[in-house]
Order: sequence, then C-alpha cells, then structure tokens
Amino acid sequence: MKDSRILSTFQDLAHAAGARPIAEMPEHVRARIQVFDTCQVGTVLRAVLFVEAIVAVAALFVAPSLLGWITQMAIFTGAALPAVLAWLLTVCGLKRQLGLLPVGGQWAASVGLGALSGLYGCGLLVWMALAEEAPWLASGAAGALVAAVMVAALMWRARARGPAGATARLAELQARIRPHFLFNTLNSAIALVREEPAKAESLLEDLSELFRHALADSKEAVPLRQELALAEHYLAIEQVRFGERLRVEWSVDDTASKAKLPPLILQPLVENAVKHGVEPSATGAVVRISTQRRGSVVVIKVTNTVPAGSGRRGNGLALDNVRQRLTLLHDMQSHFQAALVNGVFQVRLEIPV
Repeated sequence: MKDSRILSTFQDLAHAAGARPIAEMPEHVRARIQVFDTCQVGTVLRAVLFVEAIVAVAALFVAPSLLGWITQMAIFTGAALPAVLAWLLTVCGLKRQLGLLPVGGQWAASVGLGALSGLYGCGLLVWMALAEEAPWLASGAAGALVAAVMVAALMWRARARGPAGATARLAELQARIRPHFLFNTLNSAIALVREEPAKAESLLEDLSELFRHALADSKEAVPLRQELALAEHYLAIEQVRFGERLRVEWSVDDTASKAKLPPLILQPLVENAVKHGVEPSATGAVVRISTQRRGSVVVIKVTNTVPAGSGRRGNGLALDNVRQRLTLLHDMQSHFQAALVNGVFQVRLEIPV
C-alpha cells in the first residue's frame, strides 16, 4: 500500500555505578525524577524564550533609545543566557539526586542553584568588563526568582502527566472489556473449542495478554516493541472474528524497537483502523502498521483503507488522547498527524529514539 500522498516526510539514561535503575524505583520517585528532566529541547527552548522576554522588558527601563535598548539587551543576554543554560544543565545532571529529595528540599536546591547561576552570569559581565558596578545581589535574586518560576512550571507539567495517563488507561481498559468485544471474542473461542482447540487456546491467550497489559502497573514509557506486540495480540483476536475481511500488513524496523512511547498508545490506533476500516466494509480493509528509524527519529504509521461512501466518523477522542500523551512525554520532539486522502486514512507519529 502506498501512502506517500497522504503525509509528507516530516534516552535510555545512563545510571551511575551501583545505583538502582530508575525503572526499578517506586512510581512516585520516578515521577519526581522526571520533573527535573530539563535537557529536553522543548524545555530548553521555553526557558530561553522566557528569560529573553524578561531581558527585553528589563532593558526598556534603562534604554534611552532603540539603539540603546538593543545594546542593553545584548549586555543583559550575555549574562542571562549563560546563566539559564548553566541552571538547566546542572539540574538535568542532578535530576536523580533532586528527585530523591522531599518537595521542600527540591524547591530549596533548585532555587539555590538558580541564585548561583545568576551570580555566574553577573561574574561573566564583570569578567568581560561590561558592568561598571557588579549587581551581585540583584543577579542572585533574579536567578532565584526565575528558577522558582521554572520549577513551578516543571512540576505543573509533571502533575499533568498523571491524569492524562490514568484517563488513557481507563479508556483503554473500558474499550477492551466492552461487552460486544468481550462477547465476540469468547463466542469465537467457544466455536473453535471442538473443531480447532489449538486456535481457541491461542485466541484466549491473546485476550489474556490484552488484559494483562491493561491491568499492569503503570509506567511513563514503554519500548515500541512492547506496543507492537500488544497490537499484534489485538489484531490476532480480530482476525478470528473478521477472517479474510481483515488483511494486515506489517513493516517493522528492528532498529526502532527501543524507542519510547506512552503505554497503551498504539493499540487504540489499531482498534480505530479496524472499527472504521474493516467493520463497515463488506469486503473488509487493509490495515498496515509500519515503523522506520530515520537517524534520531522513529516514524510510526498506522494506515487503513476506508470503504467508499462511508459516513461513519468517530469523535476523535482516541486521536486527541494519543496526541496529548505524546506531547506530555516527548514535548516538542514528537509529532502527530492524521489525514484521510483518497479513501486511505493514516495516523503518523514521530518520536525520538
């Protein structure tokens, strides 16, 4: 199936020796560590833009003209930009240690590092002879204040992940135990018990795997290979139900299997493909799942043909949920697109390796 017309081309953490891997830590500890993951591109970009906005406003107070404002902005940026980058890198490097502190300790350490970063920026101005009088106190206070604002934003973002993940898991569990899906699966197994017991056993094992993943302990991210395996179990169940009407094509790049995704995010896309592509069509549909690694990016596509004249449209909740959860996990490093062109619907995800 060709889909080039639809859409155009668009860490594992190293652990200290003897340290317990983050994945083995309690869930609340892992969440606190992720608060201080300030090395993400989106986080760095927002922090830099925020500080530059403050610099631009501050320069207005001392600039007599447009040229003077530009000059003052350049001077202030020479101190503020290295300071904020130093804070981001330091916090990122110490995220494990910061995450193990109580909340009060996290605030104190982060604000203290902000004050030190502010003093570092002031020291650069003095070293370059760009400041007649060194504003040490003001620089330290400004660094502490900016750090406090950024920590508040990081903590708010981390708290936002929890409800989104919980809502998604509940929605997926409900989807899997919908009466018609469960009854259809069990009825198929009953019909196969006498004539094809091995096939019936395989069907029930696939159903068991779906429930096992739905009821497993929540994680912030899982490898792509796990999501593909879960989608395969789901499609195997639906294959028994639809038979030749469901035609599945796989194109999996093994080098992309370690990329991280929010758990239970790929299966609802596959379920949508079956629901809107296969169910309403008397002749069935082709569902294609492909993964491809392109440098530091993994591209995932879920494509299905749509019957001509089909007026059945979903409410888009599954797609919105996937988009939001990707943004929460990978921020600006992820991309999500969906399009229907010439009877072919495709969802395309881009995530970092």
